[in-house]
Amino acid sequence: MEAALWYVLTGTRGGTNRARILRAIHDRPQNANRLAERLDLDYKTVRHHLDVLQDNGIVTVGGEDYGAVYLPSERVRQEWAVVERIFVTVAENDSGFDYAPNPN
Repeated sequence: MEAALWYVLTGTRGGTNRARILRAIHDRPQNANRLAERLDLDYKTVRHHLDVLQDNGIVTVGGEDYGAVYLPSERVRQEWAVVERIFVTVAENDSGFDYAPNPN
């Protein structure tokens, strides 16, 4: 799982937006429309990134169609310390990703 996280969040085009989405749904599970509004991204862009995250087992979805709510997968929640290290790396490489590590 760690390799998939690093690849999807840092090794591919769009990784920063996927990191933003993952951070947002970790804070509060939400649907694609809400994510698009909150992150100021196009709805289709958000849906694409959610599909990539879901295809790699990083997020899961509850519900169907428009009301589907996304949240981090159980495996990702178990490895959240890895995700936070990745967020630090993303922030160091992309000034558009504002992240301060959890002090705990």
